[in-house]
Amino acid sequence: MKQQFGERYAESVAKDYVMAELGGRTIEQALTDGEPARKVWEAVVANFDVPSTLQ
Repeated sequence: MKQQFGERYAESVAKDYVMAELGGRTIEQALTDGEPARKVWEAVVANFDVPSTLQ
């Protein structure tokens, strides 16, 4: 996340951005609920223009 968004924006995305792929939860909520980190990252990739080197 920090490589993609930078430290401050990564924190904002994790706590504020709700994703349908995560059942209408934020990254923080999904991880707290026990979703695998890989699944959460795949949701990030689906919602943002993540370079292939970070996928």
